[in-house]
Amino acid sequence: MGLYTEIHRPQFHFTPRENWLNDPNGLVHDRGTWHLFFQHNIEAPTWGKMWWGHAYSKDLLHWKQSDNALEPDEMGSIFSGSAVVDHTDSAGFGAGAILLFYTAAGMHAEPPRKFTQCLAYSQDGGKSWKKHDQNPIIEWMEAENRDPKVVWHEARACWIMALYLNDEKFCLLSSSDAKTWTHLQNIILEGDNECPDFFPMTDDAGKERWIFSGASGIYLVGTFDGFNFSVDTEPRHFEHGRNGYASQTWTNAPDGRRVQISWMAGGRYPEMSFNQQMSIPVDLSLEGSGKDVTIKRWPIKELDSLRVRTITLEECLVSPKNAFTADTQAKLLDVSFTVNKQLATTFDVVVRGHHLGFLWDKNQLLVGQSFSHKMDVGFPFIELPDKPTISIRLIVDKTSIEIFLDDGRISASFCFLPDGYIHPLVLHSFGGKQVIKNFQLHELSSIWSKDD
Repeated sequence: MGLYTEIHRPQFHFTPRENWLNDPNGLVHDRGTWHLFFQHNIEAPTWGKMWWGHAYSKDLLHWKQSDNALEPDEMGSIFSGSAVVDHTDSAGFGAGAILLFYTAAGMHAEPPRKFTQCLAYSQDGGKSWKKHDQNPIIEWMEAENRDPKVVWHEARACWIMALYLNDEKFCLLSSSDAKTWTHLQNIILEGDNECPDFFPMTDDAGKERWIFSGASGIYLVGTFDGFNFSVDTEPRHFEHGRNGYASQTWTNAPDGRRVQISWMAGGRYPEMSFNQQMSIPVDLSLEGSGKDVTIKRWPIKELDSLRVRTITLEECLVSPKNAFTADTQAKLLDVSFTVNKQLATTFDVVVRGHHLGFLWDKNQLLVGQSFSHKMDVGFPFIELPDKPTISIRLIVDKTSIEIFLDDGRISASFCFLPDGYIHPLVLHSFGGKQVIKNFQLHELSSIWSKDD
């Protein structure tokens, strides 16, 4: 069986050619190319000593894996971090150099050392990488401090770093040259830890807001003047699923886009040469203003390019005695529709033998569990809005279902292994009739070619 055609290989989500993958790292767009780095154990299909794997794409879908960018050294293995384009030559490696910020995980050094933050750079558009000869750029602060996320602050004309410290504690630092850093403040993100992301967006009132998030998808919205992050909201979730983890956004993205990708932690790929996958990239937007502001997530528009066959239905009635069976045998699907609940109590969506149960009487969504993982924060159910009608979109690959509800106000990532089934998509109603409207099913093509 050829590479990328294995039975459990995702067909439009990024996976490594072989061995282990976890957190997305170093997301940066540069001169028409999207760069994706990732935590990568090149020695085994299990977690262990870390390299930075590297892939690139022109459309966020069709990825080419290149040589590993960073490898372990005497300071430790290469834990998570971020990337930026240094347009102003602030670091002295040339205008347009790509800078990588990463954690040297001293647990893998001989003898073991404390965790420090380091810098690497590319002067040829990401073809080759050099580590800064004055590493580390930030000495150990506390515990296993790690995962530097660096962004440019336009008004102050300086770099800002978000760094994980310990428990629920993070900090912000600033630098004019990307090498010498000054502590600004500590931030507590209740219920979350590691893999911070920090970035600006514009709300519905046209005001710049800054989002601070952690690995489990909990985020704060506030304002940031380059010195102090002032929080305006309670902690909120943009990830409601069991398997979305360690999300990051691309820096230097064109057209004002804020594009995010996550590790779909905990997926199972029995006896495959690879282990773990990324999510589908999503576009982020802010809805609302003031304290009433939330993040919406929606699959990138580039996903439309994978459509090969479309089924549409303007309206149909689903009842306890009459399920709706989609006219497809495809395994790769992009499905969207709205549901008018009427008096029904439950709406059951069965995707390749895997159940998604919408409990209308409780305003809850329960998703069948194929397995759990150590980063699973629970999510026994997903709270649904109390509305008579709700929009549903499902992105289905070989081993994953990503759910987008209420036009992206609720989103959730799930890994699964299919159970026995006759039809890939069946909709059931219990406790009464309900109406399905604007049903669209798009069968999708693979992103992989014979040359990959």
